[in-house]
Amino acid sequence: MERLKDKVAVITGAGSGIGRSAAELMSGQGARVVVADYDTGAATETAALIEKAGGQALPVTVDVTDESSIVDMIAATVREFGSLNVLCNHVGGTDPRTDLDLLCMDMDEFHRAVARNMTSTILGTRHALPLMIRAGGGSIINTASVAALVGDVLQTSYGAVKAAVVSITKSTAVQYGPHNVRCNAIAPGAVMTPALENNLPESVIDSLRKGNALPRLGAPEDIGHTMVFLASDESRYLTGQLLVVDGGMTMQSSAAPGRRAQLPS
Repeated sequence: MERLKDKVAVITGAGSGIGRSAAELMSGQGARVVVADYDTGAATETAALIEKAGGQALPVTVDVTDESSIVDMIAATVREFGSLNVLCNHVGGTDPRTDLDLLCMDMDEFHRAVARNMTSTILGTRHALPLMIRAGGGSIINTASVAALVGDVLQTSYGAVKAAVVSITKSTAVQYGPHNVRCNAIAPGAVMTPALENNLPESVIDSLRKGNALPRLGAPEDIGHTMVFLASDESRYLTGQLLVVDGGMTMQSSAAPGRRAQLPS
């Protein structure tokens, strides 16, 4: 069954990791996909994978912090596919080497975090909305993070801007629900993407694994499948929500991993 038949989806950050997985999975469900990424080569590679599998994809180079670049991305979508039904505002992140605690964090990195995560979500949504309204509705999917839900000793900026993404999601849902435009957010936990593997030492990755209720960390397709659901008509009565996809990380007591040893063998 092609759950996204006749839908056109724009996915930012689709050159690798979760974004690439979402692009491939949406294409596999019948969507025509705009593969948008700052890295032209990565976007082209993802599009080639989709086309090799029999799908339709358009690679687009985009800088989500630049409004004119987003305008060009939307215009390219219309030229190639004629409409827009799904937007995944997926680009985000901060540099954990400079996004530290409140006293030590680099303020330039904070401003980059606002642009990359929060402003990009607003701009992408602003320029997609008129097309979705004209088409009679659509689905906007924002990538937040479990960092928006809990405190941490590092990445203060990241938690703050992802909390802002959650708020933007709710406002978008309320404001444009009457036009049949839905807006939801996903809060991934620890997912084994290249960004995670390249930025965190194995000891930290191991501690994240132990902090999950499930016996593994997430894979990009775990988030990608959730994006497919939110893009499809199966979620047509779901809007303004934050779906936490974290393997049970945020619902598990901090004492639980150690207390497992008390269970009968």
